[in-house]
Formats: sequence, C-alpha cells, structure tokens
Amino acid sequence: MSVKIKPLSNEQLNSIAPTLFTQEPHSEVSEKYHFIPTIDVIEEIRANNWYPVNVAVANVRDEEKEGFQQHCVRFRHFEDLLNPKDNAVELLLFNSHDRSKAFSISAGIFRFVCANGLVISDSVFETYKIKHLGERDNDVANAVSNITAIKPKLMEKINKLESITLNQSEKESFAKYSIPLRFEEHLEINHNDLLIPHRVEDSKDDLYTVLNVIQENLLRGNISGINKDTKRRFTSKEITSISKDTEVNKGIWDIAEKIASIKDSNYLVAA
Repeated sequence: MSVKIKPLSNEQLNSIAPTLFTQEPHSEVSEKYHFIPTIDVIEEIRANNWYPVNVAVANVRDEEKEGFQQHCVRFRHFEDLLNPKDNAVELLLFNSHDRSKAFSISAGIFRFVCANGLVISDSVFETYKIKHLGERDNDVANAVSNITAIKPKLMEKINKLESITLNQSEKESFAKYSIPLRFEEHLEINHNDLLIPHRVEDSKDDLYTVLNVIQENLLRGNISGINKDTKRRFTSKEITSISKDTEVNKGIWDIAEKIASIKDSNYLVAA
C-alpha cells in the first residue's frame, strides 16, 4: 500500500510554517549564537536530492516566541518519491530560533499503512548537529551523506524486524516496558490496551508491526487509565509536542532493538 507523496514548495512551506523563513534569532539569544535560517539548510538538503514532504511547528505560550519556536521538517529521497514503497527512510531536520532546540539532522522511518513517523534511536543513528554552512567541513553535506549511506541498512533492519515473530507474552512485555515512555508512575493503564490494532493490516505478530501498534497508541492517545494518587480515571490525549513525540519514538525503537537482539543472536543493534 504505497502512497504517492508530493514534495512541498517554498510557498507551501511558508504558508504552513513561516518560522522556517525567519531571518534573525529571538532577541533573548546571545550575540555569540551563530544564526542560520532554516530555509537555507532546506535548500542545501534539496540540492542533495532530499525533498521536504512534511513540517511540524511547536505551539507557543509566549506570543513573543511566535516565529522563533521549535520546528521539524521531514524530507524524502528523490528515489522514494519516484518509486514509493510501504516504508521509507526519511531525513528529519530539527531547529528553533530561540535556542529551545538545537539545529540537527536525524533519520526516521515513515510507514505508509498508518502514516506513522518513527524516529530512529541515537543508538542506531547518530544525530548530526548543524553549526555552519558553506565551509569545507560542511555539517549539512556530511549529515545528508551519512543518512543517504545508511538508508539501505535501515531498510534491512525493518525487514529483519518484520521477520521476527512475537508470542503473546513477548508482545505484552514490549507493551509493559513502553508505558513509562508516555505515562508517569502514578498513572496506571492496562498494557494490553497498547496492543490493540486500529486496522486489519496491523493484526499481525511480527516485531515491526507490534512496534508500530504500540507507537500509534502511545502517540495518538485515547488510552484510559487511573490516576493512583487521585483515584480518578483519565484518557490520554494525542502527543503534539515535537520533543515528546521524538522521545517516545526513540524509546520504542530502542526496546524493539533489544527484543530483536534477544530473539535473534545475529541481529546487530548498531547500524
């Protein structure tokens, strides 16, 4: 079930996220802060055959931070736009103009069947910090080159996770160890609720599918539980924070890799 995705033009990016085009840092930032407009990095990434397909912008409580807040742009390689498959490696660009988020490039996996975006853990793929443009040791060019090089290895990992079958007990253990990624200790939920699939395609027992089912339930919310301190029932809401979304995603991937290394002694955790 592959879906054709169209890359976003600069006009579309500006309409969705004007902060990408901000030309100066927030007034509270130190003069030593080396400012790089996000759009400049987007243009350089485009020149390396990765195209923006999605952008998320953090909400701000302080109106003065509007236009300087944290944002994440997702890119897909030209080859994957030309010939889309069920899973695609994506490049993720994180930044802010108020120093709340460092400028960095990471890798992620996009799963078409449920439009889930899964961020790869730092244990698998190092996050590359962006410090400068247009110099000999260009951070952007190095980061893009490394992600492009690791792309086939990440797809091999997905194939391997899909080949590993979990029994009910193992699935429940995965769910139990995922709970702290989203819920604090005083919030009690039934771990089996994290294993409920939302579509027929996800009624499978392979590690990769289970990973995605748990991820979707943690991120999209609607999980009921009890606050042990107040004895009141609650229902979780969708995670909208870019940082929390990334943290949960990386945590789930970490657990999946540990399970894979237990189930298959030949599985290599490092990419």
